[in-house]
Amino acid sequence: MIDAIEKNLQRGINLLNKISDDQFSDASVAPYYSSIGCHMRHILDVFSCVFDGLETNSIYLNKRNRNQLVEQKTNLGIDYFESIINKLKQLDASDFEKSYAVTDDLGLGVEIANYTLGAILMQAHSHAIHHFASVGYIIYHLGLELPDADFGFNPSTPKVNLQRN
Repeated sequence: MIDAIEKNLQRGINLLNKISDDQFSDASVAPYYSSIGCHMRHILDVFSCVFDGLETNSIYLNKRNRNQLVEQKTNLGIDYFESIINKLKQLDASDFEKSYAVTDDLGLGVEIANYTLGAILMQAHSHAIHHFASVGYIIYHLGLELPDADFGFNPSTPKVNLQRN
């Protein structure tokens, strides 16, 4: 599990190594006007919430860091990715079955559900892929290139050759 998550997060680092701070923080693409940096920070904040809750067995997904500097500077984004990857590597597979109370605001109020660490990491991983797809939309509109052909695609997505005229 950790290898798959790390491989996916490494895609974010690869992208950040190829773009400028201006491209990273550009929030000019409609309809949401969010930047690549905003999505990357959000992805990593979810993982950070998981790690912040390990000591207390309570993970609060709505208590994110929201460090705006991480959204503006690629080097800070890379540092954030690397810190999350380092924390992932410190986990032991035996930890994946431990149970945690996960709290989130679903829009109509705060809800609490029990998850295993493995389950919440799987959710954070899928969440990252989802946001990478949104980043791909921004990349396209900024005239940039995706860091690889699988960026933003869930591994279970069927590979279909699309021909464009």
